Amino acid sequence: MTKKEFLNSVSNGKIDVLQILLDAMSSKGVDYCAIGGLAVNAYAEPVVSLDLDIVVTADKIETVCREVQQHFNIQRFAHSINLSTAISDLRIQLQTDPRYQAFISRGQIHDVLGYEMKVAELEDVLQGKIWAYSDEQRRMSKRQKDLADILRLVETYPELMDRLPAKIRHFID
Repeated sequence: MTKKEFLNSVSNGKIDVLQILLDAMSSKGVDYCAIGGLAVNAYAEPVVSLDLDIVVTADKIETVCREVQQHFNIQRFAHSINLSTAISDLRIQLQTDPRYQAFISRGQIHDVLGYEMKVAELEDVLQGKIWAYSDEQRRMSKRQKDLADILRLVETYPELMDRLPAKIRHFID
């Protein structure tokens, strides 16, 4: 079983929705980068996640939504657009928070569970996880997953410890 087959099996994917999204963005020349837990997998020992968090060039978000609307249900929220489908448990979140836009230009292509995709650079992935963990409006279970992702990165790259705010470093020391 390939990594792609594994991810699609875990997400109960009847079709490869992640590849559909990546192909749609590629066909329209949309720049993006992965920023969430799956992005952490590009830098640390992989763990399975049913969430794909990405940031798309702000002026191309509607292009992406139009391109994939025949495959996904689209829900709009204050800082994201969520793509879902009944034929896969994979949840895709297009992050619309403007803080993430600068990550796109620094992203690089990585293999993430068998998919060649653009991923935010290591320091940007860490920063995104710090922002997510620090957001007290997020559910505690999500924040704990963010903290675990921060730990995965710092254990793999100890030099990142200096980038952590004191309140997060406290949990690691």
